[in-house]
Amino acid sequence: APPAGSPEQPRGQQEGGSPRGQPPAREQDFYCVKWISWKGERTPVVTQSENGPCPLLAIINTLLLRWKASWGSLGVKLPPQKEVITAEELMAHLGNCILATQPRDTSEGLQLNFQQNISDTMTVLPKLSTGLDVNVRFTGVSDFEYTPECIVFDLLNIPLYHGWLVDPQNPEQVQAVGKLSYNQLVEKIITCKQASDSSLVSEGLVAEQFLESTASQLTFHGLCELTARAREGELGVFFRNNHFSTIIKHQGHLYLLVTDQGFLQEEGVVWESLHSVDGDSCFCDTDFHLSHAPGREAGPPDLRLQQRQLDQDYMVALSLQQGQGQDPPSLLSDLELARQLQHEEYQQHHPHPPPPHLPHPAQPLPAQAGGRPAGERRQRQRPDLDCTLL
Repeated sequence: APPAGSPEQPRGQQEGGSPRGQPPAREQDFYCVKWISWKGERTPVVTQSENGPCPLLAIINTLLLRWKASWGSLGVKLPPQKEVITAEELMAHLGNCILATQPRDTSEGLQLNFQQNISDTMTVLPKLSTGLDVNVRFTGVSDFEYTPECIVFDLLNIPLYHGWLVDPQNPEQVQAVGKLSYNQLVEKIITCKQASDSSLVSEGLVAEQFLESTASQLTFHGLCELTARAREGELGVFFRNNHFSTIIKHQGHLYLLVTDQGFLQEEGVVWESLHSVDGDSCFCDTDFHLSHAPGREAGPPDLRLQQRQLDQDYMVALSLQQGQGQDPPSLLSDLELARQLQHEEYQQHHPHPPPPHLPHPAQPLPAQAGGRPAGERRQRQRPDLDCTLL
């Protein structure tokens, strides 16, 4: 099958799920529950295997974490010590939460509208186990073509976001894409490529190039807009590459909830940063502190010491960025700063030439790199206040 975002993707393909006609998930399917400490309380997170129903789990996990949030009253709680949960149980919890949205106003008009919304929602619920029909528009992070499935997010007051936006500084792409949805843009490309008018053919090629160059379904402009649009502490659902994830904004930065069942026993892996469009990210614990991937603590003590110092360098760079008022997408340059700091220290302690490449802050240094004595701290010069991190 062609990759998501390619012009050849058939219109009948369900975003975030399986092709139409695939049988729904079995009721006896179950999912492992991971318990984390969230806002001072032991809180469950439902994990998924490779073929898990990501729309359902993204919504459920948002409701589980939102129970302790300062805004939004709707939420879900699971019994303590719950280790596995079935798809049928998840549907029951979600249904109860939706029924709790009944308005207090007893006027006939609102009640009839509520009943109609409930009827539409109950029709949509079974699709959450296989996939939802969502069709993005490239004009805004909350812009989707309205489909009946969207009512689930509306009733539960869960924001639905994406980051697949056209760059307004590219007038040719803006003209070619316009306010069209993904499906409409694909149809336009096909029509334009068959047109006899050279200007239409050119416009179709520009639109096709946009889809091909942004096949990851996240653009730099989209990431900037998403960071600006999301509220601090807000929990929502993020759609990208046919996958739905729980997303949160914390101290101006975006994070995705890690629900891969492979991290079930990794208490320190809860969030994954969303700060670049090329897939570069870092794992964080429940308090959004930089964490280690499984097995990365293995190694001699001096190696672990260097890993911790490299993590500190990364967090220092992040703090400097926040203090300078930089936009979150500039985190990559700060990441390079952390690497440079480590590189300078390596040169101070090693007169021979350094290794050709320093690793990512979340990865251990090569075995040949020596560690500094325990307790020794490197003094950094105060940054020039007239300088700005780029």
